[in-house]
Amino acid sequence: MASLRHLLPSANGLVAFEAAGRLLNFTAAAKELGLSQAAVSLSIIRLEEQFGTKLFVRRHRKVELTEPGARFFADVTFGLSHIQKSAERLKASAGGNHVTLSASTAFATLWIVPRLQRFREELPGIELRIQTSDRDLDLAAEGIPLGIRGGDDDDWPDYRLLPMAPEEIYPLCSPSYLARYGTPQTIEDLCRHRLIHLDEPHRPAVTWPDWLAAAGVDGTLAPQGLRINDYVSVIQSVVEGHGIALGWAHLTDRLVSTGTLIRLTNHIHRTGKSFNVAWPKTLEVTGHVASVRDWLVKQSAH
Repeated sequence: MASLRHLLPSANGLVAFEAAGRLLNFTAAAKELGLSQAAVSLSIIRLEEQFGTKLFVRRHRKVELTEPGARFFADVTFGLSHIQKSAERLKASAGGNHVTLSASTAFATLWIVPRLQRFREELPGIELRIQTSDRDLDLAAEGIPLGIRGGDDDDWPDYRLLPMAPEEIYPLCSPSYLARYGTPQTIEDLCRHRLIHLDEPHRPAVTWPDWLAAAGVDGTLAPQGLRINDYVSVIQSVVEGHGIALGWAHLTDRLVSTGTLIRLTNHIHRTGKSFNVAWPKTLEVTGHVASVRDWLVKQSAH
């Protein structure tokens, strides 16, 4: 690494170059980094002198990367992002006062948010940071210590899993819907009602035909109806009385217990899968991360 130390002027120069290359503006880069425009410009000049090539073409009020500059920017961005993620993993494992949790929007909204006050009371020294995503993020690559994942060990071979709740699914609707359209008397009767369908774009999810088939009813009888690709919006539509949807018990039991929603029929589809707290096998879970992991599992009983 001695030759690398002589090749590059400083880590600060690389950070300044990355910001300038991303924003294509020295003034904006300086503002982001809390430096003067002159300091950023000087860092770039020193890099250019060190390499003997221009990294930027200076334009009026903006800059553009040269071809060598663009290639170097791609490599610098890749390298710095990995350094950042590694540093975040180290900080997490060392027990910093915040812990990041990756979860779906539905889990964050319907499961975590109602329990936040309890979290603050029981883990007062920890700041929880919830990162939602349409897709299940690669926790190791993103530097995130914990995530919520549905499935089993075969679905997530690179993670360790602690089960939180089994996957159990039942139909539900609002009191206003029942007042307007009446209560379905049988599972077959559901097919004569307004069904709300979840079109999950990124994660495998049980559909109405799946649920009906598991109950011994021809799934093709499920009528076409309102289709939504976001589960939080599905539940909001149910609350507003627009139809009947499938409820995942770990997300909707609280709404049923308060009377906001009403569970229909006695049939529960149990898939044999579970929802789990997951963490990369490469991560040693200690300190605050372990406390949050254990707290999440404990809450499944509430």
